[in-house]
Amino acid sequence: MIGGMQPTRPGRPDPRAQAQQAQMAAAMAGAVDLAAVKARSEAAARAQAAPPPSPAAPAGAPGSAVVDVTEATFQTEVLDRSFQVPVVLDLWAEWCGPCKQLSPVLERLAAEGGGSWVLAKVDVDANPALAQGLRVQGIPAVKAVWQGQLVAEFTGAIPEDQARQFVTELVRATTGGAVPGEGEPEPAEDPRLDAAEAALERGDLAAAEAAYQAILAEEPDHPDAGIALRQVQLFRRAEEAGPDALAVADANPDDVAAQTRAADFLLGTGNIEAAFERLLDVVRRTAGEDRDRARQHLVELFAVVGDEDPRVGAARRALMMALF
Repeated sequence: MIGGMQPTRPGRPDPRAQAQQAQMAAAMAGAVDLAAVKARSEAAARAQAAPPPSPAAPAGAPGSAVVDVTEATFQTEVLDRSFQVPVVLDLWAEWCGPCKQLSPVLERLAAEGGGSWVLAKVDVDANPALAQGLRVQGIPAVKAVWQGQLVAEFTGAIPEDQARQFVTELVRATTGGAVPGEGEPEPAEDPRLDAAEAALERGDLAAAEAAYQAILAEEPDHPDAGIALRQVQLFRRAEEAGPDALAVADANPDDVAAQTRAADFLLGTGNIEAAFERLLDVVRRTAGEDRDRARQHLVELFAVVGDEDPRVGAARRALMMALF
């Protein structure tokens, strides 16, 4: 087994993830950028228990795809919600002419999004502490929040096509457009996973991959086998790429396939940040199909590592900045 990572069955305690969450909670508890941020682990737990945003809810009401936010509701409607879907803050005021151009555009895009992201509108005159905590320099100001952290922002009214691009790239870089489902019961233990895990323990990646694929052939939406299969496939790709993958990629910087193989090797050997940075570099300096291939591969690696890892959060924010 390649060192540094091992597939874990979702739902089972993972000591590494628990330690990382504790570190994140401690780091975020004193954050000032987002005003009254509490521990990330608590916010994530509340978000998991809350119903997902509903495009059917009245606009402006809690739980809607478009919600009016105050200092009292910021924690719930923005920070907690951002652990389910990305939240776009629209900071406006009644006297602001450009705000009246931008806000309807954002509201229309949020309605189209169907709950895949939330537009949170903040009247800066009525909520001065929020505006100060968010370091608003001018309005309209738009700030994107994902998992309790600012990941992108812009100031001033922009054309609808640019606003649509901002939202599209935000969703791609975070959830990929998935809408969270209602609270689902914890899956029961599945004895079919035991054969796959036994293969992993003896280092037989091919047998583990076959076992997970067999489960998915019977049950395509199996809650555990999908992520485990992606992890095993990553390990296999890393082994096949081998240490030469880095030298080949460095010698061929414009070969996106070589860069993805190098990233797979780095991730499989535990060099997570280096793997992410290699693909981020490709995204920053390419365009069109090459850029999209690098972005898609990077998002796949995010899924392999898991959102509980703080390095994924940092790389998602870097990806968002690189895309927009």
